[in-house]
Amino acid sequence: MTKSVRQKLAVTSVAATGALLLAGCLQSPGSGSDRGSGADNAQTDGDGVVTILGAFGGAEAEAFNESLVQFEEDTGIDVQYSSDQDFTNTVRARAGSGQAPDIAIFPQPGGLIEQADAGNVEPIHFYLDVPALEESLVPGFLDASEASNGLPYGAPMRMAVKSLVWYPQEAYADGGYNTEPDTLEDLAAIQEEISADGMAPWCMGWNSDQATGWVGTDWIEEYMLRLHGPEVYDEWTSHEIPFDDPRVVEAFDAYGELVFAEGNVLGGTSNVIATPFSEAILPAFEDPPECLMERQGNFITGFMPSDVQENLDNEVGLFVFPRAGSGDYTDQPILGGGDLAALMNGNDPDSIEVMRFLTSPEFGGPWAQAGGWLSPHATFDASQYPDELTRRTAEIVADADVFRFDGSDLMPNAVGGGTFWTGMVDWLNGKPAEEVTADIEASWPADGEEDS
Repeated sequence: MTKSVRQKLAVTSVAATGALLLAGCLQSPGSGSDRGSGADNAQTDGDGVVTILGAFGGAEAEAFNESLVQFEEDTGIDVQYSSDQDFTNTVRARAGSGQAPDIAIFPQPGGLIEQADAGNVEPIHFYLDVPALEESLVPGFLDASEASNGLPYGAPMRMAVKSLVWYPQEAYADGGYNTEPDTLEDLAAIQEEISADGMAPWCMGWNSDQATGWVGTDWIEEYMLRLHGPEVYDEWTSHEIPFDDPRVVEAFDAYGELVFAEGNVLGGTSNVIATPFSEAILPAFEDPPECLMERQGNFITGFMPSDVQENLDNEVGLFVFPRAGSGDYTDQPILGGGDLAALMNGNDPDSIEVMRFLTSPEFGGPWAQAGGWLSPHATFDASQYPDELTRRTAEIVADADVFRFDGSDLMPNAVGGGTFWTGMVDWLNGKPAEEVTADIEASWPADGEEDS
């Protein structure tokens, strides 16, 4: 959490404490005058039933519910989870009609901040121990849930990691390539070695039907974080600096040195656009491999060949996308995402108790064992993960200096889910970075203009 947020929390806490002392009693967080914005819904308080709305379903919903079984037995609280694929619109409609769930799990920060600014979500410092939360969470995770007043309104209960480079273990080991590059310069040296051995260093695919280009936005976000650090990154994603700021162009240029270099990417840039992101890693597992590395999120293991998935620990290696070795920022950042739990019924002590469990390092054991889930807490018991590859991913994040949410998810949808995607395709097809970033800047919704 930023220094300014800590200061605001301190001022709020002092004011709240003073009011309570004047009232002659100290109450537990989430009760009476210790409440914050007054977020409420039409459901009965204290009835032992807590409703949760989220976007994930299927096996993920089953694993989520399984992770609550012991809690429900211990507390007697009945947690009722509902999945909605149109979550953003559903939670907006339900909140607007007074029918909000007790707890909502937001897959992107933008929807949470919208509801927080509308007064439909309780600030977390009224019922969670924020300093303790900061101690256990990956640094920087709470920043994504800050509303316009600078206070956080949600806490993560699941994490996704993007800053990972994957490779086939056997072929990579046979080449003797560095498995722990520390800087971008080290990574460039690996590229040169692989190229000299007659292979394309990078596997890459951007095709995603109407969403083609999102993979490219991740690359720019990685370079923005590494070259300029989290503060400039935050200014960029919040539009405190324009999209066509020279530092953004610098990030495009840095990525351009990788993606436009002859032979560096399998099939060249035309193949990048034509290749589905879900198939980009497959050539790495051919015999012999056609490319060796892919920078992609932790979900990518689910798209690897079935025989590889059955033996991930022996077939697949990974390392963190490395930091910049020089410049204004040289710490190791992590780009990712996550699901943020938010309290929409500040009057209900049962909902508060559920929130405290959902956002704690103790939540998620059964989900972790089932696979496909990562705790946002560096203090989570990593022995509960099903394989060494997942444990290694968790270790990489725990060792990082700062975590930042996917930038396109933080931007207005017209940009982050629109012109940024299409602009990346234009750039890969040869349009200059200065023109692409200027076009995206021109598409940014004006203050007060409704985002599409």
